[in-house]
Amino acid sequence: MKPMWIGGDFVSGKSRIKVVNPATEEIVDEAPDATAAQAREAVRAARAAYEKSWRRSAAHARAEMLHEIARGLREKTRELAALLTLEGGKPLRENVDELGWTAACFDYYAELGRNSRGRVIPSGETTQLNLVLKEPYGVVLAIVPWNYPLLLLAWKVAPALAAGNAVVIKPAEQTPLATLALSEVFAGLPKGVVNIVTGRGETAGEALVRDPGVDYVAFTGSLAVGKRIGGICAEAVKKCHLELGGKDAFVVCEDADLDVAAKAVAWASFLNAGQVCTSAERVYVHQSVAKTFTDRLVGFTKSLRVGPGMDPETDVGPMIGARYRRQVDAHVREAVRRGARLLAGGKKPARLSKGYFYEPTVLANVDHSMAVMRDETFGPVCPVKSYGSFDEAIRLANDSIYGLGANLYTLDAKKAKRFYEEAQAGTVWVNDPLTDNDAGPFGGYKASGGSRELGEEGLEAFRQSKHVHWDFEQNPKPWWYPYGDKSRRLKS
Repeated sequence: MKPMWIGGDFVSGKSRIKVVNPATEEIVDEAPDATAAQAREAVRAARAAYEKSWRRSAAHARAEMLHEIARGLREKTRELAALLTLEGGKPLRENVDELGWTAACFDYYAELGRNSRGRVIPSGETTQLNLVLKEPYGVVLAIVPWNYPLLLLAWKVAPALAAGNAVVIKPAEQTPLATLALSEVFAGLPKGVVNIVTGRGETAGEALVRDPGVDYVAFTGSLAVGKRIGGICAEAVKKCHLELGGKDAFVVCEDADLDVAAKAVAWASFLNAGQVCTSAERVYVHQSVAKTFTDRLVGFTKSLRVGPGMDPETDVGPMIGARYRRQVDAHVREAVRRGARLLAGGKKPARLSKGYFYEPTVLANVDHSMAVMRDETFGPVCPVKSYGSFDEAIRLANDSIYGLGANLYTLDAKKAKRFYEEAQAGTVWVNDPLTDNDAGPFGGYKASGGSRELGEEGLEAFRQSKHVHWDFEQNPKPWWYPYGDKSRRLKS
């Protein structure tokens, strides 16, 4: 069992959480199930480190430590990627990529934090100086989901540290192992600056969110849990950063290269078995090419190999657990009952007796009354609907409570410009789906949360603004200043 990392020390737990390999349903290892007292201990350790040293540390010193974290991640890439595959199921090569992106994020915020402190603003008189200072909040709680455990950790922890905050990390109970292994990577930081607490949401998670020593909660996960966390933070007037669900649209125009677009849609729908918040979960294709496109999508989908993530031949790995697979299957069954046509997949692969696998699935003849087009499916399901005009395509794309991302495939620059201006989504991809950029902000509109990670916005999210007004001549002012002569003011 891997121990927790609290105050620079390894800490065990009396209770344990079994970590299951979703490809085999076998226990990989165990992780501590932290008590509320241990959660509070981690917050106290973070507070002490923040007050004692980290908040006053020089930006260039923090930058070098973040670069060192990036180097440590690169050195441990194979080990950490294997752990991610064993506990989360994602194919090994995808986890190798995740480690590369994770390291790059720490490098990015090392330099962004080094070069940003605030700004000088215009002052009223020559004897005055006005500053806007950017300061850390204090102790940040980073609650990380299971689908990209280290990458989404980096999107929170790297800017939080660069801004001068101390951090408590709470990984998902399904995927704690790779996160616990980061204790070696974080060991170069002052003790208590980063702490890792594992456990169940209703015990450790609840205690951490409610702890008055936590100044800021950064959460990525479901809409339902986000609402609960947001409510707790609102009661305490505590800063809350929510990145929630998505139901991303993918629009294919009649001028698109259909072979390329079909593979792009498959990539966007089936990456990580569809367990990506920006998965393409609603596909709209112009009616003039809908049949040709769908045939090519189905053919490519059927060529994908489903299997364990450690197998180098695997294209699509397992889902994270049985209840998640049941939800996906329920969406597919409900759509078929209501008239959708099942063109590919729609079941567990017969050749795989163990593991939480689900075949990549393509549905046609769908409409927005179906759960598969309305609720977040979060699995390898691609529903395809035809549209007539581009106006209709935009209307359909925006017809969702979510607004995380949106995709478009076209060679028409006018359509591309109109789409990225009218799509109600935080990220719009044109002809290149699901590509992230450390310098580009990530987040959603509407029920997707409204927060932003990555880019300058990602650093700004973990800093608060202070206005400093300084008159260095210390000129005394009458109490009615700056209103002029008191007698004239009172007579007016």
